[in-house]
Amino acid sequence: MASFLLTNARLASLEGGASAYGLIDAGALAVIDGSIAWCGAAQDLPDTFDALERKDVGGRLVTPALIDCHTHVVFGGNRAREFEMRLNGATYEEVARAGGGIVSTVTATRAASEDQLLRDALKRVDALIAEGVTTLEIKSGYGLDVETELRMLTVARRIGQERAVRVRTTFLGAHAVPADYKGREDGYLSEVCLPTLEKAHELGLVDMVDGFCEGIAFSTEQITRVFDKAISLGLPVKLHAEQLSNLGGAALAAGYQALSADHLEYLDEAGVIAMAKAGTVAVLLPGAFYTLREKQMPPVELLRKHGVPIAIATDCNPGSSPMTSLLLTLNMSCTLFRMTPEEALSGVTREAAKALGLKDCGVLRAGFKADLAIWDVEHPAELSYRIGFNPLHERIFGEIL
Repeated sequence: MASFLLTNARLASLEGGASAYGLIDAGALAVIDGSIAWCGAAQDLPDTFDALERKDVGGRLVTPALIDCHTHVVFGGNRAREFEMRLNGATYEEVARAGGGIVSTVTATRAASEDQLLRDALKRVDALIAEGVTTLEIKSGYGLDVETELRMLTVARRIGQERAVRVRTTFLGAHAVPADYKGREDGYLSEVCLPTLEKAHELGLVDMVDGFCEGIAFSTEQITRVFDKAISLGLPVKLHAEQLSNLGGAALAAGYQALSADHLEYLDEAGVIAMAKAGTVAVLLPGAFYTLREKQMPPVELLRKHGVPIAIATDCNPGSSPMTSLLLTLNMSCTLFRMTPEEALSGVTREAAKALGLKDCGVLRAGFKADLAIWDVEHPAELSYRIGFNPLHERIFGEIL
């Protein structure tokens, strides 16, 4: 397992506090057996680390490695045709009600083999890894039957074996209603979704449970059934909420101590307050906002006011956010949502870790995993400022260099 000492580094610990970005000029960072053993100003480095192999990073910026906390990277086919339909005037809901949207991806995903799903997903994952990502969440939700949902989760687990990346899997059986259950949402939950969740848990394929609470998907009462089952299995929950309307999904999720509520364009102050009390992270997804040409912005100022942690993610999916660049997400969150570059970087490190329930990554801190990104930039704001540019010099994943 890797042990070394990074020297001549500019460290952005993302610990918060008085200094912006937790910035430490002329810093050093000691790694022992794949974990951070010490981090601080080089002049304060204890003598106990003198024997470590030194790695001079040439004054480059070192941050925690990036975390993509909301993705749907495992899926079949693509929806370029629907992209064209939307540009010709069709709304997201119109596409969905016409049998497109999620349902079209379900058809393609059901038809794809496990190996085919893996090959296609790895292309997307490799793009994220190339930008310094070491941890990502992967959802099911494009199978909507027992066999395909389990296949998607199996592929997600295999990605963590095929690549030097940590994968957190999320069961999203309550993503949409398949065509053969149209108008029978409760029947779908009873006969397919909940039994599949039980099986996925039995097989060790699921870390978290999600749902889509929206008029074109599931009601708060139906999501309650899914969450009750998740809690009975000892699984944490999160929720797609308030993306297209305000059904009170975020407040519902907060009532279950959800790790996160995601999208949130139509979130009101009551929902924000509920999230703040529960410690539920707000995950904003500017890629979907951009692709769907939304006008309603998430209430960033209210989230700040009430101290709700804000994470951001790619929402990589074939329909509403076909994006595999977390660096572009940084820029979008600043440009579209008026987040600050520090908030954006914290949103793909410290706050993203919280959104996944992880307590050993996301900041540069002794005892945390040595998941690090070394950048060819002078200041952390450059990571949000640049568009279409990848300044990653080196990615370090725990014990793997």
